[in-house]
Amino acid sequence: MAKHTVTLIPGDGIGTETTEAMQKVLAAAGADIEWEVALAGAGVMEEYGTPLPESTIEAVKRNKVAIKGPITTPVGTGFRSVNVALRKTLDLYVCLRPVFSIPGAGGRYNDVDLVIVRENSEDLYAGVEFAEGTQEAADLIEFCEKAGAGAIRPDSGISIKPISITGTQNIVRYAFDYAVAQGRKKVTAVHKANIMKHSDGLFLREARKVAEEYPQIEFDDKIVDAFCMNMVIDPSQFDVIVFPNLYGDIASDLAAGMVGGLGIAPGANIGKDYAVFEAVHGSAPDIAGQNKANPTAEILSAAMMLDHLGEQECAARIRKAVREVYEEGKWLTGDIRWATGSSEPACSCTEFTDALIRALG
Repeated sequence: MAKHTVTLIPGDGIGTETTEAMQKVLAAAGADIEWEVALAGAGVMEEYGTPLPESTIEAVKRNKVAIKGPITTPVGTGFRSVNVALRKTLDLYVCLRPVFSIPGAGGRYNDVDLVIVRENSEDLYAGVEFAEGTQEAADLIEFCEKAGAGAIRPDSGISIKPISITGTQNIVRYAFDYAVAQGRKKVTAVHKANIMKHSDGLFLREARKVAEEYPQIEFDDKIVDAFCMNMVIDPSQFDVIVFPNLYGDIASDLAAGMVGGLGIAPGANIGKDYAVFEAVHGSAPDIAGQNKANPTAEILSAAMMLDHLGEQECAARIRKAVREVYEEGKWLTGDIRWATGSSEPACSCTEFTDALIRALG
């Protein structure tokens, strides 16, 4: 019997290719895992009538830990994000995104080593929205005007931005606990409290309160636009950074771009009872099935999963193999060739995976 049973959600597009590569690498590294495959995404809509079948949710609850490939989310129309639905259903209130330089990956910086901690359940991603032209939107517009909150154009769509004391304390405390556990020295809270005084203002106020519980960790805060500027100027001034939902989503992609792009960016969504690990890039339907995908993000997300499962030695071997393959520079996929400006031919997803397996010895 395998030591760990993990729910595997291959996802859409290139997800089946990157998750297959990830499974091969974990097997080569000696990870003792039994996979329970569960389906989600646009590809299961016709059969199940939903992109997130209840059986998939139950599989994650049963095994406590899951890893998923990218899942397509329609822009502007269609079903809501499966990723958001998983986070809400399983109360995965933490989005964890370590960002670190990999030599040979085409990053703009060579020494980035920081961690983004993003609140996952509130803010503008809470899904509290009212479509333009609906009676609900009209009622809310009328209420705001009567309350003296300000005028809203009658042809507006409206999204609500809730930020709670409970949600803020949970995410900031997670950031500090992570910093302590990982030997990090500093936590920075990012906000727009100078403008949104009752939402971001609450976030900043509660972050400062939680920071008082951790005198051994340095704490500061940054307004989000100033943070972005400082991040580009000198990322070394940041260590662990904690965000409300929307800013964390944007900033995590910014940070990924600084080290080579989303193709190498791992991530996890974590709650008190469950954890779902994932590559943070999209499903890339334009190259799906062509053996061109870069599986690095999926593989590094799996390394995070192994850390979570207590298999730190196996995780470290995988990260070491990734660095060796990138430093060698012979077996790199097209996105990395483009990022580095190299004219060398790109390797396939399979060739990159094989190179990693050889590096694992």
